[in-house]
Amino acid sequence: MSGLVMLDLLGTEPSVEEQELLLHPQCCGVILFTRNYIDPQQITALCTALHALRSPPLLIAVDHEGGPVQRFRAGFTALPPCAALGRLHDRDPFEARRMAYLCGLVMAAELRAVGVDLSFAPVLDLGIGQSAVIGERAFHRDPETVAGLAAAYIEGMQEAGMAAVGKHFPGHGSVGADSHIEIPIDDRPYAGIARTDLVPFARLARAVLDGIMPAHVVYPQVDDRPAGFSPAWLKRVLRTALGFDGVVVSDDLCMAGAAGAGGYPDRARAALEAGCDMLLVCNNPQGAAEVLAALSDTRQTGPQASLSRLYGHAVSHEHGPHRTIDRREAVRAVAAFAAEPELHRAVAS
Repeated sequence: MSGLVMLDLLGTEPSVEEQELLLHPQCCGVILFTRNYIDPQQITALCTALHALRSPPLLIAVDHEGGPVQRFRAGFTALPPCAALGRLHDRDPFEARRMAYLCGLVMAAELRAVGVDLSFAPVLDLGIGQSAVIGERAFHRDPETVAGLAAAYIEGMQEAGMAAVGKHFPGHGSVGADSHIEIPIDDRPYAGIARTDLVPFARLARAVLDGIMPAHVVYPQVDDRPAGFSPAWLKRVLRTALGFDGVVVSDDLCMAGAAGAGGYPDRARAALEAGCDMLLVCNNPQGAAEVLAALSDTRQTGPQASLSRLYGHAVSHEHGPHRTIDRREAVRAVAAFAAEPELHRAVAS
């Protein structure tokens, strides 16, 4: 059994207490933050040590989307916000898809080079100017454009040996509240959500995405629970209607948007019962310890094989569809694109 819970670390190497948690049978991985990073050499050594702790190895993840959400900076290519790709798409759709592919490729290749398995990306939320916490993280306001740019971005990730996790299902872009600090409410009927926010997930769920992260948003006309605790969203819509067979990864159970499910052990059990396969518990060591203890006797039989889909893997560029792409040229192209001042203007609402 590879475990159900992904934890974080307070510093640049695990403490004795943290190592004990990482060795718990219900721990499956580590999510890294800026506080865990000094430079590429240090993060490579940390990833090597973390992978060596367990067999099967711990899954190592990070949020490294570009723009405002890029955990590692020094020694890494500065990635543009995904909204810049959307603005490019408005004037040159073909070039925008090419650049989206290159951004996904560079992001994933640089993380894989230091030992990180997975970036929780891309964001599939709509950038309609409603959600400040999504903001520049969204590719575009048009759902079909989001799906197309995300597909190109994911192709680049996969070319570098990285799986893709789309977030935040079924869409966080149409609510103003920030689920890190409160519980957002989206009062629209299901039909309205399905015509808009749900479209990118529907387009990519079957053949493209290896993982999906649900939103800590309540859609009361579908369920009075946030999507990440809702069997209606995760089982009826995501699994059955959209045919998704990959890994469902909860958003951080310590966020305020998850508080309605109760204490940390209650949140963990509710997320698993709703259909999550892996749980994120971040920025709260006591909460992490409580969740691991509460799940000590829990057995998940079905989803564990699918967790292997999220590990990074080596790729053979001799046979890949883009084997002629020079990685150094890709880095230069992405860095130049990220530095274009016109592409950093705020999205018009």
